[in-house]
Amino acid sequence: MWWSGIVMRSFSRRTLHTVYRTVMTEVITLGGGCFWCLEAVFVRVKGVTDVESGYCNGHVVKPSYRQVCGGNTGHAEVVKVTFNTSEITLKEILEIFFVIHDPTTPNCQGNDVGTQYRSGIYYHTPDQKTVAEAVIAELTQSKQFSGPIVTEVLPVSNYSAAEDYHQDYYANNPGQGYCRAVVGPKVAKFRKHFASKLNE
Repeated sequence: MWWSGIVMRSFSRRTLHTVYRTVMTEVITLGGGCFWCLEAVFVRVKGVTDVESGYCNGHVVKPSYRQVCGGNTGHAEVVKVTFNTSEITLKEILEIFFVIHDPTTPNCQGNDVGTQYRSGIYYHTPDQKTVAEAVIAELTQSKQFSGPIVTEVLPVSNYSAAEDYHQDYYANNPGQGYCRAVVGPKVAKFRKHFASKLNE
């Protein structure tokens, strides 16, 4: 108790909060088709503290949605997922990722076609790269998919957040046609396969 008291007197509340976040949270950036789908799933995952839709690994600085959809910027539509490592591991995050999208179709997910819809794991640390490659190797060995996994594993680069109207898109537009036809079924698939990971 004496030592605990010293800690509380030595650090401000802000400092303690910063230390906690530094130790306990991690960020991974994932691309697997339209970012509306990925965001709608990962905001429901227990242990995930923030999800931001954005663009990465292209050559244009802070591109617009229209530019990215044009297919000439080189960007992938992605979500930047922040998670509490005491509640969920990166491996578990990636296991969800590989269930809610098809990693065997290059540059497309269903009817969404274009390089911006490619499957990718964009790591922030070398350790994340190791985990990602191990998960892919495990899935390949167990033959979980009928075709080869084409997910690219690269360091995240040139990331920028998507426009405000893309954030929380499914929550704000549940009745929109694409949300009903595509996003909703992915959320339902997550609920079915990962009931224990729901934060609801």
